[in-house]
Amino acid sequence: MKVIKLKNKNVDVILRVLGETYPDAKCALSFGSPYELLVSTILSAQCTDVRVNKVTDELYREYNTPEKMVTLTEPELGEKIRSCGFYRNKSKNILATSRVLIEKFGGHVPNTMEELIKLPGVGRKTADVVLSNAFGIPAIAVDTHVFRVSNRLGIGKGTTPLKVEEELMKNIPRDMWSISHHYLIWHGRKICKSRKPDCERCPVAPYCDYFNHPAEKH
Repeated sequence: MKVIKLKNKNVDVILRVLGETYPDAKCALSFGSPYELLVSTILSAQCTDVRVNKVTDELYREYNTPEKMVTLTEPELGEKIRSCGFYRNKSKNILATSRVLIEKFGGHVPNTMEELIKLPGVGRKTADVVLSNAFGIPAIAVDTHVFRVSNRLGIGKGTTPLKVEEELMKNIPRDMWSISHHYLIWHGRKICKSRKPDCERCPVAPYCDYFNHPAEKH
């Protein structure tokens, strides 16, 4: 495989190649409204999107609005989402957030980072997912895949998710933030895996810090 010198690394090229590799990249969570996406994203912490979708396919048939959700008790909701893990804490946060949405936002999900991160159980990553996928507002949600792939490629280096997000926002054009987030997630799931990245099959390996500097692999 031909190695491209790091000084010639081009973020635009990396994103173009990833876009050609994952033309169907999009949010893997199933949702029909901003509220459903918010709840699904809360459920997705330490859980696969596939599992979340199975749980919410049933849950949202009856409880797809804040008003309907708060008719459940914490134990009742907990039983419905048990297989997502950490179900007691997630149940508590989902119901608390639903009450705040009813009391302060007329049952609607707010569309600003400042308002979203004040909701119980909603951190910056969750807020970014909702802003980007429910409202079409450019954002880069840094989950474990985005964090790992960005650091390995060298396009967003940092020791914290916030630092990586800030670096990615500097290095990627704003109108590419949201789709780039999906490219990085898909690449992390399919090729640039945590324990054993498939560098020989990676289409952006020639531009990658991790591939070009084996002594610095982490």
